[in-house]
Amino acid sequence: MTTIYDFNVKKPNGDTISLKDYEGKVVLIVNTASKCGLTPQFQGLQELYTNHHEKGFVVLGFPCDQFNNQEFDNIEETTEFCQLNYGVSFPMFAKIKVNGDDADPLFKYLKEEKRGLLMRKIEWNFAKFLIDAQGKVVKRYAATTDPSKLEGDIVALLK
Repeated sequence: MTTIYDFNVKKPNGDTISLKDYEGKVVLIVNTASKCGLTPQFQGLQELYTNHHEKGFVVLGFPCDQFNNQEFDNIEETTEFCQLNYGVSFPMFAKIKVNGDDADPLFKYLKEEKRGLLMRKIEWNFAKFLIDAQGKVVKRYAATTDPSKLEGDIVALLK
């Protein structure tokens, strides 16, 4: 059976790492954007990470430029923007595509595991996927769902 641990992803510097590095943790995977109306969600994502990281929770951010070019061209600009404006300290990865034939394999898997309300594809920046400590996708949240609304589900999985 496939889990997120079967996937490799690229760090901003281009190095590849295995998501197996997060085995045993509750994970929130988010496609992010730095120039989007939903960009202030970085603050809520960081708060979740800060409040629950010591208990075994991690947020993984995947910048995406597929929705109205709302991400910087240069990944260094993206990571710097996130750190300076929102204090982001959770792991951020290389820019990816989440829809279409050349979508990142991780996001193809996530969309297969949990459909959106009306469709499989990612509807916008800040779609969120909650993963349990066994690497299985347990819930998908709409892009507009405020990160604070996820806290109860995260706490339940951390128990």
